[in-house]
Amino acid sequence: MIEVSGVSVRLSGKTIVRDVAFTAKAGELTAIAGPNGSGKTTTMKAVSGELAYEGSVSLNGEEVRTLRPWQLASIRGVLPQANAISFPFTVREIVRMGLTSGLNLHADQADETAAKALAAVDLTGFEGRFYQELSGGEQQRVQLARVLCQISEPAVDGRPCWLLLDEPVSSLDISHQLTIMTLARDFCERGGGVIAVMHDLNLTALFADRIVLMKSGRLAAEGSVRDVLTDKMLETVFGCPLRVNTVPGDGTPFVLAHSALANSGTFPA
Repeated sequence: MIEVSGVSVRLSGKTIVRDVAFTAKAGELTAIAGPNGSGKTTTMKAVSGELAYEGSVSLNGEEVRTLRPWQLASIRGVLPQANAISFPFTVREIVRMGLTSGLNLHADQADETAAKALAAVDLTGFEGRFYQELSGGEQQRVQLARVLCQISEPAVDGRPCWLLLDEPVSSLDISHQLTIMTLARDFCERGGGVIAVMHDLNLTALFADRIVLMKSGRLAAEGSVRDVLTDKMLETVFGCPLRVNTVPGDGTPFVLAHSALANSGTFPA
């Protein structure tokens, strides 16, 4: 599991995250949600080992700050919120960057692994295209495929591996949002663990096992979807009146993905 205890992060002399604590378990999808500027990405960067922190972040029983980069890379893959690629790499080249040198794959094996990852994110046939030619959503899926090349199995030698995803569906259409979130759930169901920074509370409710809700750099609530997503808690955190599971009184249409998932057999109706 990942255990975050009393974590605080300071950047440029300012405390961005203060005394955050939560537990993410293998086999579960843990979502971190909250308004803009609440410290979600900073918390994720502390968990991944990208930022220095006070307190403790334990990854499968080992303190993250004590692990070498190659050790971290072998057990957790990170999808950042944004990626800037300055050179004209092809999609295949970007995805193959996720392959660790320790795998010692031949070129055809590397291409096969990359193709499998691209298929998982619905980008088969994009291998030879240049990254800069793609839409924002396609680039986001390419980066996720790169992460899936790095962490191709949810568990290694009986120990869980982790996907740390910062806004993995922010640029995607609803169909691909469901594709990526279903992929994340499948990773959990096969023994891995996922922590995802999320803005869409409906997708969070559909796919997450637990929610870490943040406000102003602090933990506001942690628990199951039903326990955390309440009218009172959401209004407190987001600063506006929100109603859970209520049809708009004026008949305003709204679209949810429940029936799409039910029809696909992913979840029961």
